[in-house]
Amino acid sequence: MIRRLVTAAALALSVVCARADEPVKMNVGMVSAIDMLAIPVALERGFFEKHGLDVTIARPYPTGVDALNALQAGETDIVQVGVPMIGAVLRGMDLVALGNFSGSTTKAGSDATMALVAREGSGIVAGDLKTLKGKKIATSFGTINHLYILGLLQKAGLTPTDVALVNTPPPDMTVALLAKGVDAFAGWDPWPIIAQKDVPGAFQVIRGGDVISYIGFAVALRSWVDAHLGLAEKFLAATSEADQWMRKNPKQAAGIGTRWIPGLKRDVAEAAMQFNVQQLDRRLSRNNYRALWTAEDTLAKLGTIKSTFDVNKHVDPRPILAVMKAHPELFSDLPPIPDDLAIKPGFVFQP
Repeated sequence: MIRRLVTAAALALSVVCARADEPVKMNVGMVSAIDMLAIPVALERGFFEKHGLDVTIARPYPTGVDALNALQAGETDIVQVGVPMIGAVLRGMDLVALGNFSGSTTKAGSDATMALVAREGSGIVAGDLKTLKGKKIATSFGTINHLYILGLLQKAGLTPTDVALVNTPPPDMTVALLAKGVDAFAGWDPWPIIAQKDVPGAFQVIRGGDVISYIGFAVALRSWVDAHLGLAEKFLAATSEADQWMRKNPKQAAGIGTRWIPGLKRDVAEAAMQFNVQQLDRRLSRNNYRALWTAEDTLAKLGTIKSTFDVNKHVDPRPILAVMKAHPELFSDLPPIPDDLAIKPGFVFQP
């Protein structure tokens, strides 16, 4: 009888352990941009499984606005978005940024994955931003594309009223340029590279320039984070491992990108990846708080948004700080975060 009880207990324990070892299901979302590839890389390379997650990726969304709509509808648990987070918070979504997917923790400017492309005959001169005056320029309002063109205009000594900005989803920008509906567009990769290949005579006016600090966060609803802090850590650990793998294997990462971003060709992906890897840093620092604050301050001054919020209330660094402590090897190939930029106990961002 005792032996039977011991055997039954052992079987029950083995069932519990098996269940505990089963990957936890998660639904995640991304935008159709080259800097979003950590999610499919983590899936295809087995990093999610390694960290105990069974992840389903939604079909890539055209913009961050679409990704946030899916998050609000309960279709996803975590999404990767940038500037659209600001508008969503102001509309009442209780969002928190958990870590970066693209940006910089060690320097103020970071926009290597952005470029401005013009059509032949537009009157725009490569490298001369002042020639943008009076031109029709496509951008995506309320996204990082919008901030980028605003930064370029400021660099040129121009204002938004000096040009005609046309609200355009990134996948439609190449078509708009080809049809001569716009003179140029500001966008994230791979679209600037695609345009130069698909639109006869299209050329790059400028790439990057550190005119803005890139905003790219892994974002979730606060209620989900509070209930699943451990899952958030697992997600960030897996995607941090994917980031490091991409930094070391950009061409292989480009190949994965062609399977996830509609219409992305291998040569375009490889060209874009050389810029993408420059901003793959999942960590958080004071710089990322400032990037978010600067973005909403800029949009508020333009009247694009009517109010602002305290960034301290909508960034939760706990999961990524835990990953940084538990897995320092995942960030060993990145520059160390300067002490004055590091997030320490009691940290509160002050503009």
